[in-house]
Amino acid sequence: MFRPSRTAVALCAALALAACGGGRGARPQGDIAASKVTTIGVNSYLWRATLDTLSFMPLVQTDSNGGVIVTDWYVNPQLPTERMKLTVSILDQDLRADAVRVAALREINRGGQWVAAPVEAATTQKLEDIILTRARDLRRGAITG
Repeated sequence: MFRPSRTAVALCAALALAACGGGRGARPQGDIAASKVTTIGVNSYLWRATLDTLSFMPLVQTDSNGGVIVTDWYVNPQLPTERMKLTVSILDQDLRADAVRVAALREINRGGQWVAAPVEAATTQKLEDIILTRARDLRRGAITG
């Protein structure tokens, strides 16, 4: 199981964000928009926001070039009869609402056996919204700070 250390994640995020400098002034024609300049294959703000949002879950796979983050099963201590597993795909280098997709698996414990259960569409939509909001905050902070 691969779990990047917080230092490694912070270093990668810092390097990615450092490459995304920018201001509010006019840009030369050949300059790429700040949301596109990354040292990874996908939008760095969406990548970091996803890692921040899922930091409480154990990670199984992270691929910054392909833009995929897969978690291991997570059992909420307040609801031990249910567990979730997520796959987040970052689909673009632009910071756009349709550039992040969350897929979730849910299981409930019935008599000691984990049984597949439906995931409400609102659950994955809410996670996408949280990631997008965090990414926008990160970008805003990088531009103003």
